[in-house]
Amino acid sequence: MLWQQINQTVDLGWDFYVPVILFVALIGLAVPVWAAIGSAAIVMLWMSGDLPLSLVGESLFSGIDAFALTAVPLFILTGDVLVRTGLSRKFLDVAEALTNFAKGGFGSATVLVCGMFAAISGSDAAGAAAVGRMTIARLVESGYPRPYACALVAAGACTGILIPPSIAYIIIGLVLGISASTLFLAALIPGLAILFSILITNLIVNRIYDYEGGGMLTFSEWFANLRRSLASGWYAFIVPGIIFYGIFSGRLTPTEAGATAVIVTIIMGFVMGTLKLADFPAMLLSSAKVNGVILPIIAFSAPLAEALAIMGVPQGFVTSITGLTNEPWILILLMIGILIAAGCVMETTPNIVILAPILKPLADNIGMNEIQFCIMMITALGVGFITPPLGLNLFVVSGITGESILKIAARAVPFVLCMFVVVLFIAYIPAISTTFLPEIYK
Repeated sequence: MLWQQINQTVDLGWDFYVPVILFVALIGLAVPVWAAIGSAAIVMLWMSGDLPLSLVGESLFSGIDAFALTAVPLFILTGDVLVRTGLSRKFLDVAEALTNFAKGGFGSATVLVCGMFAAISGSDAAGAAAVGRMTIARLVESGYPRPYACALVAAGACTGILIPPSIAYIIIGLVLGISASTLFLAALIPGLAILFSILITNLIVNRIYDYEGGGMLTFSEWFANLRRSLASGWYAFIVPGIIFYGIFSGRLTPTEAGATAVIVTIIMGFVMGTLKLADFPAMLLSSAKVNGVILPIIAFSAPLAEALAIMGVPQGFVTSITGLTNEPWILILLMIGILIAAGCVMETTPNIVILAPILKPLADNIGMNEIQFCIMMITALGVGFITPPLGLNLFVVSGITGESILKIAARAVPFVLCMFVVVLFIAYIPAISTTFLPEIYK
């Protein structure tokens, strides 16, 4: 019924359906997402005749000709350097010292170190791989079943796109013309809410199934452990300190903060003796591969977005949806459902560049704050990282442990539910994402 209304409103023809069918077929054949999007865009422009194909090259270039995108490879490289220098181990030591006073301490430490890593790399997959290699074996030794240990790391690593600085917020800011620094500020409370919801869920599950033992420490014992950990690893927190202070004080743009973090991390690696010049080729190649997946998707999504806009698809979508109901709470719930479903079958970047321009007019129509919409969208898409069939984090932890993806996904259900609850709070309570914003954005 809904699709019939959209079709009647926009008068969609084969110039729309053929590219969509082509896109779905290419994705089903495991063709790279950027190639599928690019093919669909070119076919749509060719069949509709709305724009000359000679402008595709210009559109591809303009799609990635943005200073803000320079921050993406810098944050990716910072995360890679962090792992290679061993600084990520310092985060784990401090997180463990913070949480070892009670039952379930190492599971809580695992979630916290995921958040710490997210505050630097901005990438969930990198966090899942780095933290998974450090913690999963120890989680199993502590009494956690291996599938649940994998699910815990996969869920904790979802904070990679939710806690600022986040690559996802840089991309959605670029697509919708919103400052990445503003989105980082707005994402602070929602990102921490997701982190603590996962932490609390783990404590509840741990209490029910008695996975991890652990005795109660006296305050003096706990404080002595924490002091020792901080004394041996305090310098690791210089990097996130630079990023957060630089961005949130307004002294540095996200790009400048990323560049500064890379330089400082490299210098620390040389001083510690854990980084050598011989490590640079592999380190740069690894970061380039990740960046090489993101940028082509953004580039080829630009002509596709232009074609959809000319055909009136976003406007038709809004008209058709609001024709079904005028209740804002129902429309918000519908948007959340669309985003979570999309996150289950496709990665965050293509979802952002395709869905953000379509759903943003609907959010505007019901009076939702544009910053709140962006935070809701990224958080809802983040649920898809631990949800089949795609579930990128599930594949990452499965790859490093050999555990079945379905077994991990089954153990991740409590985390999916707790994240969904936080998404609802973000969607219906604007203050969660606008508290720290200047008055002009509220």
